[in-house]
Amino acid sequence: MTLVLTAHGSADPRSAATARSVADTIRRLRPDLDVRVAFCEQNTPNLRDVLTTLPHRRAVVVPFLLADAYHARVDIPAMIADSGADARRADALGEDDRLIHVLRQRLEQAGISRLDPGVGILVTAVGSSQQQANQRTATVARELTLMTRWTATTAFATGPHPTPAEAADVLRERGATRLVVAPWFLAHGRITDRVATFARAQHIPMSAPLGAHRQVAETVLDRFDAALDHRAAA
Repeated sequence: MTLVLTAHGSADPRSAATARSVADTIRRLRPDLDVRVAFCEQNTPNLRDVLTTLPHRRAVVVPFLLADAYHARVDIPAMIADSGADARRADALGEDDRLIHVLRQRLEQAGISRLDPGVGILVTAVGSSQQQANQRTATVARELTLMTRWTATTAFATGPHPTPAEAADVLRERGATRLVVAPWFLAHGRITDRVATFARAQHIPMSAPLGAHRQVAETVLDRFDAALDHRAAA
């Protein structure tokens, strides 16, 4: 069985580099597992090509995506079907507790104290046309503040409201005196660069994306194992 870690793809090379780094971490965590990296578009190798060239053509495709939205639900299943491979799609990474822990850790690495009651966090994500996906993303801000004295709210860099500017106003109305942008992104890219431009213009610090953290790799493996269990039970 092969784990195919599948990212959307980006013109920004940092995005593909992060996916490959996470794959390397997965290989270290589970040396006997065949791990491949694939992309839906813009980068190579393409998911269809990876699936058609597997010797046994049996795989679990794990979306390297946070939101269970269009790319995870439509694009990836269509590419699996086109390939003719015996492959199952795992769930997207979603709002996993481990990933929220990494997000909190990135903020602390940026010098933000959990005990500072003046801190307001703009959890900034990509918006979706699917309202359910946006509602799930919004839970990250609530979970992030557990065991801290922060306040937090969600902002969307693309698509729906609130925008980062609107979310910043919400936090100030709540009494936050020190705003921080926490990007709910797996990797740096063009959208995070736009968010960083906003943050600099507003003199708001910004933490790093989740990146190639061990707990990101562990979450991928959890999705892989869950898909295998589902396949065995079917």
